[in-house]
Amino acid sequence: METNRQKKIGSVLQNDLVDILQGEVRKNGISNLIISVSKVSVTTDLSVAKVYLSVFPTEKGAEILAAIKSNTPLIKHDLSQRVKLQLRKVPNLTFFIDDSLDYIEKIDKALIGDENPIENPELLDKRKKS
Repeated sequence: METNRQKKIGSVLQNDLVDILQGEVRKNGISNLIISVSKVSVTTDLSVAKVYLSVFPTEKGAEILAAIKSNTPLIKHDLSQRVKLQLRKVPNLTFFIDDSLDYIEKIDKALIGDENPIENPELLDKRKKS
């Protein structure tokens, strides 16, 4: 369970990371790309922050994630300049693609369309016995 301190640090990092990432997109003149930071979770010792990104269009997700991972030291430096009055040490950043919206959309399509697993249980993946 996250402590209040972890939640506060996560929200500070989230707000500043949004500014950094969207600022880079605007500065480089990249159009038709939206990067949002959906969640930042910080470990109990405040040494690692897991950053979950939502990228639109989703086809560019892997490419954008690779670019962000290669620029992680620069992003961490920019972040440290922004939070130097709030944090003594900036946590190491690990980036992930947040695919929860795609998962929700897949479930909605399955329930609305012909492939409704509630009406036709044959569509569900069978559990493998180990």
